[in-house]
Amino acid sequence: FTKMGIRPPRGLLLYGPPGTGKTLLAKAVAKESEANFIQVKGPSLLSMWVGESEKGVRKIFERARQVSPCIIFFDEIDSLAGKRGMGHDGGSKVTEHVLNQLLAEMDGIEDNADVVIIGATNRPDMLDAAILRPGRFDRILLVGPTDKKGRLEILKIHTKNMPLGKDVDIAELAEKTEGYVGSDIEGLCREAAM
Repeated sequence: FTKMGIRPPRGLLLYGPPGTGKTLLAKAVAKESEANFIQVKGPSLLSMWVGESEKGVRKIFERARQVSPCIIFFDEIDSLAGKRGMGHDGGSKVTEHVLNQLLAEMDGIEDNADVVIIGATNRPDMLDAAILRPGRFDRILLVGPTDKKGRLEILKIHTKNMPLGKDVDIAELAEKTEGYVGSDIEGLCREAAM
């Protein structure tokens, strides 16, 4: 990046249907890169006390800078970064303040290239346009249902400690589970064991 005169991407947004492995993918990225990992579940940051939600966002970014290299993973980011001006109740003001704080912190990490933000959502259409601009979430990646080969690998993982009957063909199961996401396959294996 230095040689080419550009800064590395700061943010990655993962979107797709529930159960496709967005959270698992973020954890794998952190493990492979040997970076510290801070997971934030969007709704858990929201507080009814004035200023507490914004303070929570600031603390997360402060901690990430202290333990860098670090990946901050915002699960269900749409609950924190929804479109502004869409709500009619007082609660929407809280989320707007949180969004503003989040935008300020994302821009503020310019001096610290060792903090990367990954967000995950099932509803990218609900996100505020300001968070999707380059410099915040530079990459937007669809995480969809896997193909037959991927389903076979997921089946192998979830059946490796299961006593399978001789008539169980997991390759055939992989073929028959088209459209299933990882959590569906895990549920299928659990039900079969039960």
